Amino acid sequence: MSATVEPPREAALAAFKALPGATTGLVGYQCAGTVAVIGNSDALAIAAALQPPLTVTALIATDRSVTDGVVALQGSRLRIEGHLGAFRIHGAAGDGAQVIEADLIVDLGSRPQLPQPLLPPGYIAWDAGRSGAALNDELQALVGSFDKPQYFSYDADRCAHARNGVTACTRCIDACPTEAIRPLAEGVEVDPHLCQGGGVCASVCPSGAISYAYPSPGDLNSALRAMLRAWRQAGGGAVTLLLHAQESPPISPLEQEDLLPVSLEETASAGIDSWFAALAWGASRVLLHLGPEVPAPVVQAMDAQLRLAGELLTGLGYPAGAIGYWSGPEAGAAGAMPAIEAATQAAMHDKRNGLFMALDHLAGQATAGLPQVKLADGAPFGEIAVAGDRCTLCMACASVCPGQALQDGQGEPKLRFVEAKCIQCGLCARVCPEDAVRLTPRFLYQRAARNEMRTLHQEEPFHCVSCGKAFATRSVIESIRAKVAGNWMFQTERAKQRLLMCEECRVVDVVQDSQAMGIEQLQRR
Repeated sequence: MSATVEPPREAALAAFKALPGATTGLVGYQCAGTVAVIGNSDALAIAAALQPPLTVTALIATDRSVTDGVVALQGSRLRIEGHLGAFRIHGAAGDGAQVIEADLIVDLGSRPQLPQPLLPPGYIAWDAGRSGAALNDELQALVGSFDKPQYFSYDADRCAHARNGVTACTRCIDACPTEAIRPLAEGVEVDPHLCQGGGVCASVCPSGAISYAYPSPGDLNSALRAMLRAWRQAGGGAVTLLLHAQESPPISPLEQEDLLPVSLEETASAGIDSWFAALAWGASRVLLHLGPEVPAPVVQAMDAQLRLAGELLTGLGYPAGAIGYWSGPEAGAAGAMPAIEAATQAAMHDKRNGLFMALDHLAGQATAGLPQVKLADGAPFGEIAVAGDRCTLCMACASVCPGQALQDGQGEPKLRFVEAKCIQCGLCARVCPEDAVRLTPRFLYQRAARNEMRTLHQEEPFHCVSCGKAFATRSVIESIRAKVAGNWMFQTERAKQRLLMCEECRVVDVVQDSQAMGIEQLQRR
């Protein structure tokens, strides 16, 4: 290495590279070279330039006036699905539907048929003004068998997208620039062939249901910890970490002595837990470089994450600029953290626990911090309040809570809450039949308060009027009585009294009630 490199940096970069990462699975592609060309008259000339093993399986005209040698699929837009080696193009031809299969797609339109910012592997948006020979060379390189890492891990049990048919969190879906994530009834599904490793899904996921796998959060954070420890042990002072994508470093690593470049698959793959962990381990600033090629949904998602980081830093009395975007070597030390004692805790794989540990350390070092800070709407931390005059303790909210922040009373009629587990997904509020749940985004810096099991609402149990067993709450009983007040099946005093009985006593009373049995027999007919 060049003699101009200072020993602290040399030691830090070597430590970052030395830690081995866990392996991940592979995603395979098979491409035999069949090509579908979408265009008009220019498609004929482009197709003629393609050489074996490329074979043109279809020339698709988007202009109906072009018919010579092409398939004329009708409609303003085609429906295209798939990826390298497995594309399917749906359209209408004549009086019926037609499906064309291809390994590769060349789209010569002024706008690609697909709307997503990052097109699938094997989908080439090509300017017809460029040469057919260059296109041939690019397509030839895509013929064969290929493997790439599976960039993500997904834990459906922790996913807050949906429960019981009710949709809540859509952060990963909204942020993904490849449209690799689609909603399911109880979660999401990630297509590994469409995923291109941007990692923004993991950064915005509030629960850690989606995490980056190449490297994993634990491996990345271990490497950051080792890097900063080596820097300090070699005598380094205040230091800035610069997170950047491998393919687009903003500067040479040697241009700024107090800067450590961290090369990632993609910048967005390192989330807020890694940023704060780096500050806790002694970094004075953590800066992100997003190149101009980064899609707009990724930029918007990272903007939101940086706003959240700024709010958390401000609440502790630290400068919000300690985590931000890279603005060039001339930025200086503005917004840097004050000197603190570096944390010694190990790196965490779990996103939320890792962030909590970092914030706990920073809170312990703060001299002007607050006990809590209000956060903007959409933040993944906060409290839940329940309107006692409306809550019936039906526990619909607790049954859908993905993080178990809401829990029942374990045999007692009460609703309990642990704020540290709440990701503010809003499922509880959406499923509450009484509209009794309200969410307030905030962060509690006191760990004990954050982890405390609090009772949000409780009632005395309602006892069966026949056997005396506790089986519900009075508010539940009153709610049921109000809802069936006009029902013809509950007009007699005996039928009304059954609403005050437990399930076993209710069955016994129905069997002994000749009028009720007659109604039941009529219903069966």
